[in-house]
Amino acid sequence: QVQLVESGGGLVQPGGSLTLSCAASKSLSSIDTMAWYRQAPQLARELVAQVPSGGNTDYADSVRGRFTISRDSAKNTLSLHMRDLRPEDTAVYYCFAETKHWGGVASLDWGQGTQVTVSS
Repeated sequence: QVQLVESGGGLVQPGGSLTLSCAASKSLSSIDTMAWYRQAPQLARELVAQVPSGGNTDYADSVRGRFTISRDSAKNTLSLHMRDLRPEDTAVYYCFAETKHWGGVASLDWGQGTQVTVSS
């Protein structure tokens, strides 16, 4: 189990930028895949971006070219840099971690979420 704590959310104007952080309770090197999800009211939770350990980043079509996901191993932190923000980016953003184990099982951990509101 890994504890994940998001921070950095807030109110930003359309076209602005914001960086979210996810502090993990253990070394990122022990986590196989980390990701950011988001969920707007009355909508399903959707994958925003993911970064496997040692792999290439993947992004949802709606954010590709605007968002950047990255791991900071020294600080045990996952970040999401968001630019050119749009009102439709408004949602609660959740940090996610998947840790694989022997036997084909995996641990799935979620943060509590941080609110991002894009509005003028």
